[in-house]
Amino acid sequence: MRKARYSRRMNVAILTPAVEELLYKSFWPEWFAKLEAGLAASGVAATPHIWTEPLEGAFDAVLPMIAWGYHKRPADWLARLDAFEAAGQRMINPVSVLRWNTDKAYLAELGAKGAPVVPTISVEKLTAENLEAARDSFGGGVVVAKPRISGGSHQTLKLAPGDDLGDGVDGPALIQPFLPAVGKEGEISLLYFGGKFSHAVTKVAARGDFRVQPQFGGQVSRVKPWDGAEGVAQEILAAVPPLAYARIDLLRGLDGQLKLMELEAIEPDLFLQYAPKAGGRFGAAVKAALEAG
Repeated sequence: MRKARYSRRMNVAILTPAVEELLYKSFWPEWFAKLEAGLAASGVAATPHIWTEPLEGAFDAVLPMIAWGYHKRPADWLARLDAFEAAGQRMINPVSVLRWNTDKAYLAELGAKGAPVVPTISVEKLTAENLEAARDSFGGGVVVAKPRISGGSHQTLKLAPGDDLGDGVDGPALIQPFLPAVGKEGEISLLYFGGKFSHAVTKVAARGDFRVQPQFGGQVSRVKPWDGAEGVAQEILAAVPPLAYARIDLLRGLDGQLKLMELEAIEPDLFLQYAPKAGGRFGAAVKAALEAG
């Protein structure tokens, strides 16, 4: 009789919000449950772990999928990544990519290499002078300024010529032209697991707003990829190391072409609720990455 073969059940830690982040306390467990279910379908166990606390126990890998609020404590976040790296703790997406992806100056870097990116100028401090210089380089008009390390449209400003900066942006910032498409066809997000397309959603800003997040009235819908969207996404993915999971956010530029708005390789919303089979695809991609060593 042939003996049954048994494989060790793999276990990953999923990073969760800091204890003091009360905004997320009531609903992060729901997100964890969705991720846990997708991983379990591929035989991978998941354990929640607060991102601000040292990791205890042995894990095959760490997933920062719910490390919400890290952008408010960037020094602590980068120190945590350094600690994982120093300890030899594996991250499903490489630490080098997570560190690079933390600061959205990567958009200007990719753009300088010829990637199809929303025109982006990175500055160490937002001032009226560099704002106007950026506006001139874009050919005038309305611009958007945001922190280089940010999330959820935190401190994101839409500024017409002559507008006051108000409280401005804390620390290093990005300046981009405002793209009216955000309130029309919206932004399209393409989800990739193990380098393969999974599903896509659109996020359309509410009338009179420019932020696509639901908390600002943005509407999310599942869609088929627009013409050319997958080609642009693949071009972006080819510019970075292989990723187990990634979300590519594209927006139509002033020239009518799709441009990268954000590459999210840290803790993207995977929009699993819009694609019933996507959780399983995510789990399979994580399992494949673990087995690849």
